[in-house]
Amino acid sequence: MLEVRPTCENCNKDLPNHSVDAMICSFECTFCKDCVENILFNVCPNCGGGFEKRPTRPVNCITGNCVEKYPIGERVVYKPVDKESFNEILNMFIDVEPAKR
Repeated sequence: MLEVRPTCENCNKDLPNHSVDAMICSFECTFCKDCVENILFNVCPNCGGGFEKRPTRPVNCITGNCVEKYPIGERVVYKPVDKESFNEILNMFIDVEPAKR
């Protein structure tokens, strides 16, 4: 089950469960859409993977699988991208489709 982290790892923007700006990689690194598009260029600084829109956890409890029973994560991961070390990762993967990294 996804942790659904509450903020962007780079800029610390709030990304509540219903946010349409939350993006995640396959390791659940969480960034806002603005950082993914304008700073990271769809390259995760932690793993080199690509990003997808993070799904929202349902608020309705018709099936019993909802945010009330399974609350979103509270752990804030805030570690702004070190541009110098990220440039090496970015240069390696920017022209490679995420599925082929």
